[in-house]
Amino acid sequence: MKRIIFAAALCVAGFATAFAEGELTDSPRWYVSPGVGMMFFEGNQCVDEGLNLVLRLGWDATEHFSIEGGVSSAPNITGNRHGNADGNGGGCSSCGGSDDDACWDYGGQNVRGVFIDGLFHFDRFERFDPYIAAGLGYYRAHRDVLCEGSENDAFGPRLGVGAMYHLNDDWSLRADFRTHMAWDQTCEMIYTADAGVVYRFGGSGNSSSSASDGPAEIIPVVQTTTELDSDGDGLTDAEEARLGTNPRNPDTDGDGLTDGEEVKTYKTDPLNADTDFDGLTDGEEVKTYKTNPLDRDTDKGGVSDGHEVKVDGTNPLDGSDDLMLFEININFTYDSTVIQPQYFKELDMVARALNRNPGATALIEGHADRRKGSGAKYNQDLSEKRAKAVMNYLSLHGAANNKMTAIGYGFNKPKVQPDLINGNPENRRVEIYIKGAGTNADKGKYAN
Repeated sequence: MKRIIFAAALCVAGFATAFAEGELTDSPRWYVSPGVGMMFFEGNQCVDEGLNLVLRLGWDATEHFSIEGGVSSAPNITGNRHGNADGNGGGCSSCGGSDDDACWDYGGQNVRGVFIDGLFHFDRFERFDPYIAAGLGYYRAHRDVLCEGSENDAFGPRLGVGAMYHLNDDWSLRADFRTHMAWDQTCEMIYTADAGVVYRFGGSGNSSSSASDGPAEIIPVVQTTTELDSDGDGLTDAEEARLGTNPRNPDTDGDGLTDGEEVKTYKTDPLNADTDFDGLTDGEEVKTYKTNPLDRDTDKGGVSDGHEVKVDGTNPLDGSDDLMLFEININFTYDSTVIQPQYFKELDMVARALNRNPGATALIEGHADRRKGSGAKYNQDLSEKRAKAVMNYLSLHGAANNKMTAIGYGFNKPKVQPDLINGNPENRRVEIYIKGAGTNADKGKYAN
């Protein structure tokens, strides 16, 4: 029977591993999880249930698969008195004591354990997150009380189930149940049940000042006539090596400006095609639209140059024709789409602008932040949820659905350089563009 159960454990482990190739989560994260619960024994061991303390260290490898290792300690496991005073207690008569006390004196056992588990999450990014687990474990007592009282250690596979309840990006609650099966065929099952908390390192992270918050630093360079410029872009090969550009490609980032023009003339980033993250490449800004490649909003009308050109059809050099823009850095709790009260004031202004102008329309754009290992599909879904949540709120406050369009862009249109380690709150945002209600200078009319 135990071999059958072990085979099932291997199947579950293989099932989980097959999903390990799936799309990465928003950010593969380390986490620590302390817990407290109980340890139970199936029946022939000389010990009974008792308190069990657990500490796990885990890593979210993909959207469906986590790996965690841990230690446990059951510090005061009591004897279960299977024996009797005349030594005829049956299953525990070989517990290591005399026939007169059999299993009577095995209180105070400290059963310690180590284990490693693979967790398969059915829906890792919902608030309620159930999973199955398979792994290996090793338990040891300080007397021969395991495996029908004849051994003091038990090593073998383990199976279990559990669930987490995610409070936010950092903190979760969890509950787990595991069954441990020893290789020794005389051993009965060892069961553990525990509850605890999870803390994820870098779960929501605040923005920090780092080199990734802006364009790459441009290193001052001086060219001499004796140095080689293989691609003829105005930078020597040695200068390009210091900058990280390609000495055999005159336009490393493909934005329409040579590396030398970017560094020496326009002061833009030769490794970033859109230095100011406005939706236009540096070459388009310089050569086509005559906008400033270092300023997202050249005309100071409130809307980025790229949005004016590619979406609104307005003039990026004339601030008087910009649409009215409400930019709200909405942060939901973990995988929730409930809008928090601190955002009501601005959203109510949007609703008034739409309700007081029958011909007004709104384009609602949701955006997500990108971090190391971010999954495109997950972030696309998240940005769409942000936009639709805002649209639902405005609809409940009188705005007609046929006047609004909600769209998500995932992490494809950041406002600032993504910080792949800590994240950027500026990129987790909702932008609401209103046409037919005035410009940004008219926002005050809708404050009340």
